Amino acid sequence: MGNIINSKLFHSILLFTVIGEFFLPWILCRYYDGYNSKTMAMSALGSLQSPVRVIYNAWLIWLGCFLAFAAIAYFFATKKDFPILSVLLLFSLGTFAVGAGLVSGIFHVNENKDIVSAASKVHGISAAIGFMALLFFPLINGILAFKQNNVIFGIICVISFILALIFFVCFIMGDKEQFQNTMLKYEGLWERLSLLCMYIPLTYKAVHNLLS
Repeated sequence: MGNIINSKLFHSILLFTVIGEFFLPWILCRYYDGYNSKTMAMSALGSLQSPVRVIYNAWLIWLGCFLAFAAIAYFFATKKDFPILSVLLLFSLGTFAVGAGLVSGIFHVNENKDIVSAASKVHGISAAIGFMALLFFPLINGILAFKQNNVIFGIICVISFILALIFFVCFIMGDKEQFQNTMLKYEGLWERLSLLCMYIPLTYKAVHNLLS
Protein backbone atom coordinates (compact mmCIF):
# COMPACT_ATOMS: atom_id res chain seq x y z
CA MET A 1 0.00 0.00 0.00
CA GLY A 2 2.93 2.29 0.63
CA ASN A 3 3.65 2.37 -3.10
CA ILE A 4 0.49 4.38 -3.66
CA ILE A 5 2.17 7.56 -2.43
CA ASN A 6 4.23 7.51 -5.64
CA SER A 7 1.04 7.54 -7.71
CA LYS A 8 0.21 10.73 -9.58
CA LEU A 9 -3.48 9.96 -9.18
CA PHE A 10 -3.08 9.85 -5.41
CA HIS A 11 -1.26 13.17 -5.35
CA SER A 12 -3.75 14.75 -7.75
CA ILE A 13 -6.58 13.86 -5.37
CA LEU A 14 -4.47 15.01 -2.41
CA LEU A 15 -3.82 18.40 -4.01
CA PHE A 16 -7.51 18.71 -4.93
CA THR A 17 -8.47 17.97 -1.33
CA VAL A 18 -6.05 20.48 0.17
CA ILE A 19 -7.14 23.23 -2.23
CA GLY A 20 -10.79 22.34 -1.63
CA GLU A 21 -10.33 22.75 2.11
CA PHE A 22 -9.96 26.49 1.52
CA PHE A 23 -11.70 27.06 -1.82
CA LEU A 24 -15.00 25.39 -0.89
CA PRO A 25 -15.61 27.51 2.26
CA TRP A 26 -14.78 30.61 0.20
CA ILE A 27 -17.52 29.63 -2.25
CA LEU A 28 -20.07 28.49 0.34
CA CYS A 29 -19.79 31.59 2.51
CA ARG A 30 -21.27 33.61 -0.36
CA TYR A 31 -24.54 31.73 0.14
CA TYR A 32 -24.62 32.16 3.90
CA ASP A 33 -25.86 35.63 4.86
CA GLY A 34 -24.23 36.88 8.03
CA TYR A 35 -21.21 34.62 7.80
CA ASN A 36 -17.89 36.43 8.21
CA SER A 37 -14.90 34.36 7.15
CA LYS A 38 -12.52 36.60 9.12
CA THR A 39 -14.23 36.26 12.49
CA MET A 40 -16.11 32.94 12.20
CA ALA A 41 -14.61 29.45 12.15
CA MET A 42 -15.14 27.25 9.11
CA SER A 43 -17.15 24.79 11.19
CA ALA A 44 -19.98 27.34 11.36
CA LEU A 45 -20.65 26.52 7.70
CA GLY A 46 -21.88 23.13 8.89
CA SER A 47 -24.14 24.46 11.66
CA LEU A 48 -27.90 23.89 11.71
CA GLN A 49 -28.40 27.55 10.84
CA SER A 50 -26.25 27.29 7.71
CA PRO A 51 -28.03 26.98 4.34
CA VAL A 52 -24.97 25.14 2.99
CA ARG A 53 -24.55 22.71 5.90
CA VAL A 54 -25.26 19.58 3.85
CA ILE A 55 -22.52 20.40 1.33
CA TYR A 56 -19.94 21.41 3.93
CA ASN A 57 -20.58 18.46 6.25
CA ALA A 58 -20.39 16.08 3.27
CA TRP A 59 -17.04 17.68 2.41
CA LEU A 60 -15.76 17.10 5.96
CA ILE A 61 -16.68 13.43 5.71
CA TRP A 62 -14.82 13.18 2.38
CA LEU A 63 -11.85 15.01 3.91
CA GLY A 64 -11.78 12.61 6.83
CA CYS A 65 -12.03 9.49 4.68
CA PHE A 66 -9.33 10.51 2.22
CA LEU A 67 -6.86 11.86 4.77
CA ALA A 68 -7.30 8.73 6.88
CA PHE A 69 -6.42 6.72 3.78
CA ALA A 70 -3.44 9.01 3.14
CA ALA A 71 -2.26 8.59 6.74
CA ILE A 72 -2.28 4.81 6.36
CA ALA A 73 -0.45 5.05 3.02
CA TYR A 74 2.29 7.25 4.51
CA PHE A 75 2.60 4.86 7.45
CA PHE A 76 3.24 1.84 5.23
CA ALA A 77 5.64 3.84 3.05
CA THR A 78 7.87 4.83 5.97
CA LYS A 79 7.46 2.11 8.62
CA LYS A 80 10.34 -0.06 7.33
CA ASP A 81 13.06 2.59 7.60
CA PHE A 82 11.51 4.89 10.21
CA PRO A 83 9.14 2.86 12.42
CA ILE A 84 8.70 5.46 15.16
CA LEU A 85 8.21 8.40 12.81
CA SER A 86 5.78 6.37 10.72
CA VAL A 87 3.58 5.80 13.78
CA LEU A 88 3.74 9.51 14.65
CA LEU A 89 2.75 10.43 11.09
CA LEU A 90 -0.16 8.00 11.23
CA PHE A 91 -1.31 9.37 14.58
CA SER A 92 -0.99 13.03 13.57
CA LEU A 93 -2.73 12.91 10.20
CA GLY A 94 -5.08 10.07 11.15
CA THR A 95 -6.33 11.77 14.31
CA PHE A 96 -7.03 14.96 12.37
CA ALA A 97 -8.83 12.99 9.65
CA VAL A 98 -11.12 11.28 12.14
CA GLY A 99 -11.59 14.13 14.62
CA ALA A 100 -11.72 17.24 12.44
CA GLY A 101 -13.05 15.41 9.40
CA LEU A 102 -15.34 12.41 9.92
CA VAL A 103 -16.64 13.15 13.41
CA SER A 104 -16.96 16.90 12.78
CA GLY A 105 -18.91 16.20 9.60
CA ILE A 106 -21.41 14.03 11.45
CA PHE A 107 -21.78 16.11 14.62
CA HIS A 108 -22.55 19.75 13.84
CA VAL A 109 -21.91 22.89 15.85
CA ASN A 110 -24.30 25.77 16.50
CA GLU A 111 -23.72 29.17 14.95
CA ASN A 112 -24.20 30.71 18.40
CA LYS A 113 -21.48 29.33 20.67
CA ASP A 114 -23.63 30.03 23.73
CA ILE A 115 -26.03 27.31 22.59
CA VAL A 116 -24.40 24.03 23.58
CA SER A 117 -25.77 20.64 22.56
CA ALA A 118 -24.44 17.09 22.75
CA ALA A 119 -23.53 17.26 19.05
CA SER A 120 -21.66 20.56 19.42
CA LYS A 121 -19.71 19.19 22.39
CA VAL A 122 -18.62 16.14 20.42
CA HIS A 123 -17.72 18.35 17.46
CA GLY A 124 -15.73 20.78 19.60
CA ILE A 125 -13.72 18.12 21.41
CA SER A 126 -13.00 16.00 18.33
CA ALA A 127 -12.04 19.01 16.19
CA ALA A 128 -9.76 20.40 18.92
CA ILE A 129 -7.98 17.06 19.32
CA GLY A 130 -7.67 16.74 15.54
CA PHE A 131 -6.18 20.21 15.10
CA MET A 132 -3.69 19.72 17.92
CA ALA A 133 -2.59 16.41 16.40
CA LEU A 134 -2.14 17.93 12.93
CA LEU A 135 -0.17 20.82 14.42
CA PHE A 136 2.83 18.50 14.80
CA PHE A 137 2.51 17.05 11.30
CA PRO A 138 4.96 19.58 9.74
CA LEU A 139 7.48 19.00 12.53
CA ILE A 140 7.36 15.20 12.13
CA ASN A 141 7.78 15.58 8.37
CA GLY A 142 10.69 17.94 8.98
CA ILE A 143 12.49 15.41 11.19
CA LEU A 144 11.85 12.70 8.61
CA ALA A 145 13.15 14.94 5.81
CA PHE A 146 16.40 15.67 7.66
CA LYS A 147 16.91 11.95 8.27
CA GLN A 148 16.49 11.41 4.53
CA ASN A 149 18.98 14.24 3.82
CA ASN A 150 16.24 16.35 2.23
CA VAL A 151 17.40 19.58 3.86
CA ILE A 152 15.25 22.02 1.86
CA PHE A 153 12.02 20.17 2.59
CA GLY A 154 13.09 19.80 6.22
CA ILE A 155 13.59 23.55 6.61
CA ILE A 156 10.23 24.25 4.94
CA CYS A 157 8.51 21.87 7.34
CA VAL A 158 10.13 23.36 10.44
CA ILE A 159 9.20 26.90 9.38
CA SER A 160 5.67 25.67 8.66
CA PHE A 161 5.45 24.19 12.15
CA ILE A 162 6.58 27.42 13.82
CA LEU A 163 4.10 29.52 11.83
CA ALA A 164 1.31 27.00 12.41
CA LEU A 165 1.97 27.12 16.15
CA ILE A 166 1.85 30.93 16.19
CA PHE A 167 -1.37 31.09 14.16
CA PHE A 168 -2.96 28.30 16.21
CA VAL A 169 -2.28 30.18 19.46
CA CYS A 170 -3.85 33.30 17.90
CA PHE A 171 -6.84 31.17 16.86
CA ILE A 172 -7.33 29.86 20.40
CA MET A 173 -6.93 33.30 21.97
CA GLY A 174 -9.31 34.85 19.44
CA ASP A 175 -12.16 32.96 21.07
CA LYS A 176 -11.59 34.75 24.38
CA GLU A 177 -13.77 37.73 25.23
CA GLN A 178 -10.86 39.88 26.44
CA PHE A 179 -9.28 39.85 22.97
CA GLN A 180 -12.37 40.87 21.00
CA ASN A 181 -11.06 44.43 20.50
CA THR A 182 -7.71 43.30 19.16
CA MET A 183 -6.36 41.70 15.99
CA LEU A 184 -6.85 38.34 17.68
CA LYS A 185 -10.62 38.64 17.18
CA TYR A 186 -10.20 37.40 13.59
CA GLU A 187 -10.69 33.80 14.67
CA GLY A 188 -11.59 32.56 11.20
CA LEU A 189 -8.48 34.11 9.65
CA TRP A 190 -6.13 32.58 12.23
CA GLU A 191 -7.79 29.19 11.81
CA ARG A 192 -7.26 29.25 8.05
CA LEU A 193 -3.65 30.43 8.33
CA SER A 194 -2.77 27.76 10.90
CA LEU A 195 -4.42 25.07 8.80
CA LEU A 196 -2.63 26.30 5.69
CA CYS A 197 0.74 25.92 7.40
CA MET A 198 -0.16 22.45 8.70
CA TYR A 199 -1.01 21.39 5.14
CA ILE A 200 2.25 22.62 3.59
CA PRO A 201 4.04 19.22 3.80
CA LEU A 202 1.14 17.55 1.97
CA THR A 203 1.02 20.31 -0.64
CA TYR A 204 4.78 20.15 -1.18
CA LYS A 205 4.74 16.39 -1.62
CA ALA A 206 1.79 16.52 -4.02
CA VAL A 207 3.25 19.26 -6.21
CA HIS A 208 6.73 17.70 -6.17
CA ASN A 209 5.34 14.33 -7.26
CA LEU A 210 3.15 15.78 -10.01
CA LEU A 211 6.01 17.85 -11.45
CA SER A 212 8.58 15.05 -11.31
